[in-house]
Amino acid sequence: MAGMTVGPSAYWYLTRASGAVALLLLTASVVIGIAAIARLRSHRTPRFVVDGVHRTASLLAVMFLVVHIITAVLDSFAPISLVNAVIPFTGSYRPVWLGLGAVGFDLLLAVTVTSLMRRRVGHRAWRGVHWLAYLSWPVAVVHGFGTGSDVRDTWLLAIDAVCIVAVLGAVVIRVVIGWPDNLRIRLGALGLAAAFALGLLVWLPGGPLGKGWARRSGTPPALLSHGARA
Repeated sequence: MAGMTVGPSAYWYLTRASGAVALLLLTASVVIGIAAIARLRSHRTPRFVVDGVHRTASLLAVMFLVVHIITAVLDSFAPISLVNAVIPFTGSYRPVWLGLGAVGFDLLLAVTVTSLMRRRVGHRAWRGVHWLAYLSWPVAVVHGFGTGSDVRDTWLLAIDAVCIVAVLGAVVIRVVIGWPDNLRIRLGALGLAAAFALGLLVWLPGGPLGKGWARRSGTPPALLSHGARA
């Protein structure tokens, strides 16, 4: 029938679902790391159990990210190639925000590879790369807000809120335990966490949660003329 609107494809739903699950898993991994479980865990919980949960959450996050990327590439709505999903800022569809997703994936991929080759690369090199996992989290959050076509939906906002509160709470707990040792580092961590939260509060209302974000985010005009999904 003329004028009938074609709804999202199955790939679209898989992309959104896998992205949300990947963010939840990445958040769990980051929270475990930030909270210094070695200090917080009870004596009843062996260290290898906590380390195993941390490692499993990280690997599952990468697996769901792979699904997220593949389904986004297969979805014919947006011109996203595998190159765009891996090499940052090379695409024509919301290049900045999609590029941040590529940055986050590359960071996690580097962490995963070095973790699997930990004995060969050495502890110092592994630890240095491992810190990139913490950077990948805020990048992933901003990517989700910038590219998500259903970013204003209550369910997705709730997931984002839970993830943000969890990580910020973990930072506060980590800073409080052992205070005031390494005071500069602790204050720096608090400052970065506060700056990130404040930045989101300032950016979101006039950005992804505001009107006209599909156009302002870099959606190609051809897609806008056919009705972008955000």
